[in-house]
Amino acid sequence: MRGIERGRRPLPAHPDDSERTIGSRHGFAPRSHYSSAAQPVSETSLLSVWTTAQRSSRAQRSGRYVAESMAHPGKMLPAVARHAIAAYSRPGEVVLDPMCGIGTTLVEAAHLGRQAVGIEYEPRWADLARRNLGLAAEQGASGAGEVATGDARAAGRLLDASYRGRVALVLTSPPYGAVTHGHVRPTPQGRVVKQDHRYSTDRANLAHRPVRALLEGFTQILVGCRAFLTADAAVVVTVRPFRRNGELVDFPSLVTAAARDAGLVLAERNVALLAGVRGDRLVARASFFALHNLRSPHRSAGVRHVRAHEDVLVLVPR
Repeated sequence: MRGIERGRRPLPAHPDDSERTIGSRHGFAPRSHYSSAAQPVSETSLLSVWTTAQRSSRAQRSGRYVAESMAHPGKMLPAVARHAIAAYSRPGEVVLDPMCGIGTTLVEAAHLGRQAVGIEYEPRWADLARRNLGLAAEQGASGAGEVATGDARAAGRLLDASYRGRVALVLTSPPYGAVTHGHVRPTPQGRVVKQDHRYSTDRANLAHRPVRALLEGFTQILVGCRAFLTADAAVVVTVRPFRRNGELVDFPSLVTAAARDAGLVLAERNVALLAGVRGDRLVARASFFALHNLRSPHRSAGVRHVRAHEDVLVLVPR
């Protein structure tokens, strides 16, 4: 099957980051090469590795996001968002995140001179996204953004009609479940307490739904976004496998199938590192609970590795 022709496009530098693409045979994709005539590709024919965790998540956000942003349990790394936005959109274009959380996609898009728009179901996170956009504006971001609060399955109602046919890039990440590793706080008794490990307590939130229902909801979101895309838009989804009841869920493949049901085809499948690169080795940035589960035989169930990357699915309308 034929892949999408890709030309080189330099990634704008960012202070204290040393992001680069490893193993890419084609470099970044000018959007003019994306079209509805593009054919789906095999999962290995176009592969690049993004070094997006040279600094920790906290270090990447320090001074760039309000401090309360760290409470969100499923944040996209700013370097991942920045890399995708620089590669798959141009300054002045519209970038949409229909599940924007605290607004990582929106903030990085604004700093790169794009017009950002997001949808967030939870009022708490939507408020933080707006505050983060305000901070970006104070810091001189050349782009701007706005956030709608509501269910992204109703994107057609939530987004202003002026965005129809103008979105050059959708960049988002679906939830993996109601509970994440979150953060830990030590107690005087020498124990640790988990906190900030839930997206929401609202049972209507997709994070609370079983995998099948979550995928159905995500398909509806992608269908709703289709009406806002330009003819040569890209839809980029960051996603990773996870375990549920001891079983490994191949979420990237399930999301690819959901996207196909929404009229999108896979153009690239890239890797965004969640570990730092130091010479010829990876430096893990695993959470406390990831390491705890790894070291607990009854929890690890034979697994002896921590996650070092997530998949970046690049999809285009067919």
